[in-house]
Amino acid sequence: MVGKIKKMIDQIISEKSKQDPKLSHTINAKICMKGVIPKKYDENSPDDPVVIEKLVDIAKELGVRIVV
Repeated sequence: MVGKIKKMIDQIISEKSKQDPKLSHTINAKICMKGVIPKKYDENSPDDPVVIEKLVDIAKELGVRIVV
């Protein structure tokens, strides 16, 4: 399956920012600081288990429930 990382990133940003563009930018930066660069991934990016695990941890830290 491809694109899972992109979906997870979008879910985290959407849930946490509540569609506020300023908050979206901040959440995006927080994800970058945790080691995952969101703009590096798109719908065709292969699923990397290490990155997926990082995103699960980031979501837990931010209090976001993601559906994978």
